[in-house]
Amino acid sequence: MARRKMADHNIRKLTRMGGGRSIGVTLPIEMVKELKWREKPFGELRTGKK
Repeated sequence: MARRKMADHNIRKLTRMGGGRSIGVTLPIEMVKELKWREKPFGELRTGKK
């Protein structure tokens, strides 16, 4: 697979997992290191909407 352009570096696809009940996203390794995450962490996703 070809590498993405730098402008498209943060664009990710959502992937169905676990028979369609869960959705996963692949993060770049730089972002994982910045967040200091290990394998299988739990997290919370927040949006700017209220």
